Amino acid sequence: MQDVLHYNVKIDAFEGPLDLLLHLINRLEIDIYDIPVAEITEQYLLYIHTMQELQLDVASEYLVMAATLLAIKSKMLLPKHEEEVFDEDYSGDQDENPMDELVEKLVEYRKYKEAAIELKELEQERSLMFTKPPSDLSDYAKEIQTEKADLNVTIYDMIGAFQKLMRRAKLQKPLSTKIARQEIPIEKKMTEILSGLKKVKGRSSFSDLFHEPRREEIVVTFLAVLELIKRKEIHIEQEGNFSEIFLRAI
Repeated sequence: MQDVLHYNVKIDAFEGPLDLLLHLINRLEIDIYDIPVAEITEQYLLYIHTMQELQLDVASEYLVMAATLLAIKSKMLLPKHEEEVFDEDYSGDQDENPMDELVEKLVEYRKYKEAAIELKELEQERSLMFTKPPSDLSDYAKEIQTEKADLNVTIYDMIGAFQKLMRRAKLQKPLSTKIARQEIPIEKKMTEILSGLKKVKGRSSFSDLFHEPRREEIVVTFLAVLELIKRKEIHIEQEGNFSEIFLRAI
């Protein structure tokens, strides 16, 4: 039997486990000071599991955060002993919410993240200032617009779209199937996607790329899209939060 070919893709868009947690809190519209531990833990583990399925590099710090969330969840489920409630010498420190330390880190991280965004905007404004006569920048207009369009969609949105496709494929999966090994080259799939987008001469829906219901076909197609984005051969657009994702050849 031939060895299975693994294709690893490393995405530089991840800024750490706190960034992922903050994204989940914002997406679920949760109060950062009143986080439902069970729900946020389930969503976090779902993202980690999806990244591992896609063979994306998952840093150890993400796994440490997953273990921390599970520990907090377990601690909050433990019942308090009745004698502790009535013990006058019982220390009040033990009544602290185990989530307090994590919430404090999230609030601090959000503060620095917002400051970083403001500094980035100031940097962009300053980059528009020159001490020489005005130059013709029309050749760079398309490139600037492309970079702004890429910022509308994050890696988290792409993984969310992939999760929807996998759920749809699972529902459409026949009750009995015949398993046949078939390797699909990533480069070939990238060429097919890029060629199809160029024929469209416009933007194409992300879900339209997944014609085959087979799991292997879906995973390879998704990895091919990520690699094309990384190489800046296509860019992605999204008109609003949770709306349809579109792709366009550059």
